[in-house]
Amino acid sequence: MNGAPSSQPVDSRFSPKTIALIGKYQSREIAESLSLLARSLHERGIVVLVEEATANISEDEGSARYWQRCDYAAIGARADLAIVLGGDGTMLNAARHLALYNVPLVGVNQGRLGFMTDIARSDMLTCIDDLLAGRFSPESRMLLSGEILRDGKVVASNLALNEVVVDKGAIGRLIDFDLVVDGEFLYNLRSDGLIVSTPTGSTAYSLSANGPILHPQVTGIALVPLCPHSLTNRPVLVGDRNVVEIRIVRADDSRVHFDGQVTFDLKPADIVRIQRSEFSVCLLHPPGYSYFAMLREKLHWSRQPIIPH
Repeated sequence: MNGAPSSQPVDSRFSPKTIALIGKYQSREIAESLSLLARSLHERGIVVLVEEATANISEDEGSARYWQRCDYAAIGARADLAIVLGGDGTMLNAARHLALYNVPLVGVNQGRLGFMTDIARSDMLTCIDDLLAGRFSPESRMLLSGEILRDGKVVASNLALNEVVVDKGAIGRLIDFDLVVDGEFLYNLRSDGLIVSTPTGSTAYSLSANGPILHPQVTGIALVPLCPHSLTNRPVLVGDRNVVEIRIVRADDSRVHFDGQVTFDLKPADIVRIQRSEFSVCLLHPPGYSYFAMLREKLHWSRQPIIPH
């Protein structure tokens, strides 16, 4: 992909008038938070949109008067920003749907780690004043664009905020693939697969595979082997303008996964081509947010050990 991403970060001084709410499906806790937040925003004069599947989780019919049901296309066309209630998985799903519309995202953490969801549920309502006053700071995160080529034709494509993963699938046999960067052969590898990660995804699956942690301002793509048969295969960091191709040589049940949520089956001779997307995602962070402080908290760095008595 040539050139810089087309979408631009939102001006942190803007005052939103229409806010979309997106939550994890089939969660009673999310339904309660959704109702509380929708009512609070409505009472402040904000037009509230709720993503259709999210609206279905609320059993409180009375609270529905505070919002309008919308699909992602309508949210993209109308919303000034979207508040995502859930964990990182919910944020990833919303990001892929809304990246094309340049809708900024704010995360309320109701999952486990929450690397991208900054606001605790207990602080949700108290943070609204800062959000509506434009005191949240914007941060642009790169996306990956992946496409699967079969017999020279594109048969599937998708976006990923965290990573694109090619793996061996359900069968417990190694896959054999060639890794090519900008048309130049890098290596052939027999392994469980390969993670192609953004800086955002460097604290996700890539981290568990001993990949490097990349600060969001790093414009690079990490190539992290999964259980390589050769001990000399280590993670490699390439530029954000490089085009990465994974060419399947031999495999019984290999697959490609986008953010661990969208999966496509692969065949021998398929090519998975990955590059930086022309779109990016804007995350809005509350006042006082620090990426390094977040890492210390989530990864339990510099914490005093607990010594049993």
